[in-house]
Amino acid sequence: MDLLATTSAVAVSSYALLSTIYKSAQALYAQPPIKSSLQDNLEQSEVVLPTVDVIVPCFNEDPNTLAECLESLASQDYAGKLQFYVVDDGSANRDVVAPVHKIYANDPRFSIILLANNVGKRKAQIAAIRSSSGDLVLNVDSDTILAADVVTKLVLKMHNPEIGAAMGQLIASNRSETWLTRLIDMEYWLACNEERAAQARFGAVMCCCGPCAMYRRSALALLLDQYEAQFFRGKPSDFGEDRHLTILMLKAGFRTEYVPDAIAATVVPDSLGPYLRQQLRWARSTFRDTFLALRLLPELDGYLTLDVIGQNLGPLLLALSSLAALAQLLIGGSVPWWTGLTIAAMTMVRCSVAALRARELRFLGFSLHTPINIFLLLPLKAYALCTLSNSDWLSRKVADVPAEAEKQSVILHPNAGRSAASIGGMSSTIRKAGSSHRPSSLAATESVCGRDRSAAYKKVGGS
Repeated sequence: MDLLATTSAVAVSSYALLSTIYKSAQALYAQPPIKSSLQDNLEQSEVVLPTVDVIVPCFNEDPNTLAECLESLASQDYAGKLQFYVVDDGSANRDVVAPVHKIYANDPRFSIILLANNVGKRKAQIAAIRSSSGDLVLNVDSDTILAADVVTKLVLKMHNPEIGAAMGQLIASNRSETWLTRLIDMEYWLACNEERAAQARFGAVMCCCGPCAMYRRSALALLLDQYEAQFFRGKPSDFGEDRHLTILMLKAGFRTEYVPDAIAATVVPDSLGPYLRQQLRWARSTFRDTFLALRLLPELDGYLTLDVIGQNLGPLLLALSSLAALAQLLIGGSVPWWTGLTIAAMTMVRCSVAALRARELRFLGFSLHTPINIFLLLPLKAYALCTLSNSDWLSRKVADVPAEAEKQSVILHPNAGRSAASIGGMSSTIRKAGSSHRPSSLAATESVCGRDRSAAYKKVGGS
């Protein structure tokens, strides 16, 4: 029994020490840099703005969700040339989303690509990339709404030719629906404004997330064949395209960045089943690309090594301490006070720091994520590690909506497909909320997501 108690105490103490060092460094580097006057200089000069191709891969998407996404794209206030490529990846509900396609059929900026068969998100994305020619490529998930200034702000970041990719800040468009969506929204804030923000300090964001990520075409041209031909244990790898492409960018010597004021609202799972399936897919993707990322570490700042250790060794120590504590309780009948108190203390410190940085008390509620992490996510990650060869998306289903009702409601978007100057709507609301003085930019969720979108999440979010 003493062995179990000692193992648990040593593991949790090591976890606490590693987490303290890692999270302290992360909080230090995640502080926002001083804003530059680059935007004002570009607006005052007569520079030629790069052309941007926006690619929206779709598969069995809810028509209302897709309509909101495309409306936000049509509303972009970018002064340069924009082209939009909507790629329907062999959807089974194509007759239901056809009215959405029809709305934009007469807009010269939009091209609707209908693939005969389902080839997967990555190949659908590549089909559009090879059909387009813009200087920059913005990938947007079909369940994501962009603030009206997202393209402009990402383009400003891509002004530096050393940058190969940049991502915006993600928020949950359906945040107010369930306790889980609120939790995921906070999880997204932490992932963006702690993890990605700290990595961006060294120009090495390790995953430019799929819902809103911009790439330099010249860099894509060098990497597209590698990106398309990713295999794992002899099988084609389809999911995890955003992380893999980001790693390829870094491997090729390009910088990858994070733009916190480029706000993108995306649909997140509203129940545990879809959430866990999403997390399983993401865990497999992370494990698959971890070894590729390890080769980059000698060329990157030392903080990135600490980041990889913290994200991989930390959960292992937490799992070991939790298992030993559980065995101590069940076998020895003694309560593992030290382990429980240490985990609780680390949780409250992290949530308090997040609440302070975001200036929102609701982040104290993120403490609920700790038992979910220990009892659900850690076992799920262990299962993911044992089933790495499985490439099933686990979530590709036809949206279960009444066809006639959806067709009618979609057609009710009278401004869709018009020029950006004539459209206000939801996208402009995101922009105004995103420019709020609140550092977290999460004030956007109330105004962005005024409508009930719980039914829209029929497929788990991007990889």
